[in-house]
Amino acid sequence: MTAVGPELAALAGLLADETRAAMCLALLDKRAWTAGELAQLCGVARSTASEHISKLIAGGLLDERRQGRHRYVRLADDDVASLIETMSAHVRPAAVSGLRQHRANAALARGRTCYDHLAGRLGVAITDAMTTRGLLRRDTGFALTAAGLDWFAELGMSLPDREKRPLVRSCLDWTERRDHLAGPAAARLCQVVLEREWAVRIGSKRAVRVTPLGLDELRRHLGIEAAELGS
Repeated sequence: MTAVGPELAALAGLLADETRAAMCLALLDKRAWTAGELAQLCGVARSTASEHISKLIAGGLLDERRQGRHRYVRLADDDVASLIETMSAHVRPAAVSGLRQHRANAALARGRTCYDHLAGRLGVAITDAMTTRGLLRRDTGFALTAAGLDWFAELGMSLPDREKRPLVRSCLDWTERRDHLAGPAAARLCQVVLEREWAVRIGSKRAVRVTPLGLDELRRHLGIEAAELGS
């Protein structure tokens, strides 16, 4: 057995529990949740939820912050979010029962946030359009081109120092089974899309819907047509 074998098994064990897995999926919306909110979501007692949360914190998957009597938790960082999303892409979806669940799943597939960046058909369409327009290179991993950096600047989207952390990376989309754009630049793009109301959150806190304004802006700046988004 390799030196990291026991640690890898322990990490896998954390997500092998259905309740803990559901908590991590919910926390992909990047909000801080209370133990009570997660307990209600998962249909378990608050004390049971707290036990699961403590295990996830000890395993390095969650961070916690206490404010008064409340205990808020969120995913530890975007690497953990990427791990959850990538693992989800390898899951064979269960059969959907009920119209409500079908609609919720369809909304997530059309567009959603994956922690701090855009995913679903929306995220993949943006990634493909940036590649086609020469804004993004994908030959040796993801990297913004000079034209891509100019594109962000022209749209008034400031980016962090490139020397501290790569601006972009790939993230495997669990519904499209293809890579979408992640990293600090993708997080900034997601922030701007929501701030300028090119897309708005709907239903599930992760699902987003492109607005008529957003359709016009995505067509103008990236050549994306409504049919590519299933809109």
